[in-house]
Amino acid sequence: MSQEINQDGMGQSVSAGEEKRVDRRTSAGDEKNVDRRTSAKDEQSVDRGISVTGAETSVEKVSVAKEKAGPGRKFPVAAEETDSGRRAYVRTIEQMMEDPRDKCLIDVRSQEEFAKDTIEGAGNIFWEEVVERKEELPLDRPVYLLCYSGEHSEEVARDLSALGYEIYSIEHGYQAYIRYQLSRFMEKEDRVADRTREIERSLIKKFKKDIWCKFTRAIREYGMIQDGDKIAVCISGGKDSMIMAKLFQELLRHGKQNFSLEFLLMNPGYNEENYRRITDNARLLGIPIRVFESSIYDIVAGEEIENPCYLCARMRRGHLYAKARELGCNKIALGHHFDDVIETILMGMLYGGQIQTMMPKVHSTNFQGMELIRPLYLVREADIIHWARYNDLRFILCACRLTDSCSVVGGAETGSKRAEIKALIRELKKTNPYVEKNIFRSVENVNLQTVIAYKEQGVKHSFLDWYEKAGRPDSEPCRPDSES
Repeated sequence: MSQEINQDGMGQSVSAGEEKRVDRRTSAGDEKNVDRRTSAKDEQSVDRGISVTGAETSVEKVSVAKEKAGPGRKFPVAAEETDSGRRAYVRTIEQMMEDPRDKCLIDVRSQEEFAKDTIEGAGNIFWEEVVERKEELPLDRPVYLLCYSGEHSEEVARDLSALGYEIYSIEHGYQAYIRYQLSRFMEKEDRVADRTREIERSLIKKFKKDIWCKFTRAIREYGMIQDGDKIAVCISGGKDSMIMAKLFQELLRHGKQNFSLEFLLMNPGYNEENYRRITDNARLLGIPIRVFESSIYDIVAGEEIENPCYLCARMRRGHLYAKARELGCNKIALGHHFDDVIETILMGMLYGGQIQTMMPKVHSTNFQGMELIRPLYLVREADIIHWARYNDLRFILCACRLTDSCSVVGGAETGSKRAEIKALIRELKKTNPYVEKNIFRSVENVNLQTVIAYKEQGVKHSFLDWYEKAGRPDSEPCRPDSES
């Protein structure tokens, strides 16, 4: 007698005959279950379109392709689908762009379409010829196919992936690439717009005291803008003219709006790198520049003169006046700042033998009815540099071919008289922190009775003209220190 364990865990006696009957029933049931499972598997295979028998089965094709691919070769099965339902040999343009591997890109459109535009680095094989020229395709890296809509490239990718190539059709083809480029462009534009707003905000927030208020103060104090003015803001590409343009934009946006602006960029012969940097900065800052050409650099470079910078500056100013008047402007604005003013004073004294300064505004002598204004007259150069570095901006320093070695802010301006004066002021400031303000005030506090001579409207006047008269008993003294 043998024992079986029932559901209650109790032992129960079973006869030998009963054991045989149980064995026969169990065997028959097992065979039926196996038959049913086998039949179900066959049906599923048929539903998937995969034949289990026959010499030309898809399974055998895949096996042959794997052998051709070689050991270790990544082999995407053409009939498989990804989790998203996309076939394994089809990828989106984003997937191709994000693929970090070295890859081969083949544009399978016609030569005419390929010549018009394609993805950078792509080669060209017409789609009907790709399979015939498959030996030209690499086996050690992925291949991406680009056609106009993705239809032809998908057909080619399906056939070649079955032969062991890691090959993908770009979904929706060239149309998807155009949409991708447009999307990237819009994202970049949004980032640029956000950056522009941050730069503008810094002018009226962080740099309000040192830059914005001094800019508006100079305009008010020296009467630089009147109702109805049309001002040509002259841009050279340097930090000073660029910040001046932004300040004018903010003034027009938040001020009385009693004037209009033109942003002029004269290209006197910039090299390609400098010109691109200028236009890129203008785009980043949101400055709508109007560009016009001249050949000033070629002319100045051909002249054998000791001071080409002076000639270049005079010629550039003349071209700017002419273009501004052509556009209906009555004023041009230049980006000279406080440091330029005090350096000019010392340069005139030490190298020119005269006391003069750079005026905040002047009437043009050659262009009747036009004026030149300098709105950065009270703004310190150090604060402009701080603003540029705070916003991670890089501007050209000098675009002249004779001084290309210091063409970007951060280089050193050396070898000029102005550079010598800058160095002198730095040395003086070490012992007198007020030296810069005092230089500026010196031309505000000129007493004509304490100078030997002066010029007015081109006519020289000497202290001797009134000295004898001042010493007569019946004359009031003309000089407060006449007895000294």
